[in-house]
Formats: sequence, structure tokens, C-alpha cells
Amino acid sequence: MVMSRDHRKLHVFILADSLVPDVYKVSNAFPPSERFGLQTQLRRAAVSAACNIVEGCARRKTKEYLNFLNIASGSAAEAAYLSQLSVRLGFLAPIESKRIASSYGELVAKLIALINSLDGEP
Repeated sequence: MVMSRDHRKLHVFILADSLVPDVYKVSNAFPPSERFGLQTQLRRAAVSAACNIVEGCARRKTKEYLNFLNIASGSAAEAAYLSQLSVRLGFLAPIESKRIASSYGELVAKLIALINSLDGEP
């Protein structure tokens, strides 16, 4: 079934998109030595979560859409983990990490719910 999807109408996209500037802001405080390390990895995971939702919405087949939603879910889980790792390494305040990880946890849960709701479609 060919469907026209507008990513801007999806709650999962709105949440993922709103987290990107937040991740960039909190990761600005990372040490210069992490410019090409954890800071970049965290930012890429944040951007990847949002971008994979957008790319999935542009796909014609539900199977392809689901694949990109799964990738977005993985990227969101990665961002949550990296924010927690950043605390252990002393790069991020625990309160900031808890807020970000919690938001990414919510995003993963919503993505999984969306994936499960679409899983039976052709």
C-alpha cells in the first residue's frame, strides 16, 4: 500500500526534532578533546533519530517505513546511553543526562508503539 506520510504530523518526529538542539546545547560543555569523540557521537545519534523518521516517511512501502523507524529507535536508545556515559566520564551534569535520557526513553517507547501498530500492514 502506497501512503503519503507527513513526518511533521508525527509525535515521534516532533519529540526527536525537539531533542536535537537540546543535545547540541548540553554537549557544548564537553571538553575540546571530545570534539571528534563522544560529543560528535551523541550529536549524530540525536540527528539520526530524527532523520530516520523523516526518511522512513518518504518511503513508499510500509516495510521500508518500519525499517527506518527501527533505526530511529536504535539511534534514540544510543543517544540515551551516550548521555548517561557522559555523566560517568564527567562531561555532563547528572540532571541534564537524566532529562535527556528520560526524553529519549519516551521517544523509544513511542517509536516501538508506532512500529507495533504498523507491523501488520502490507
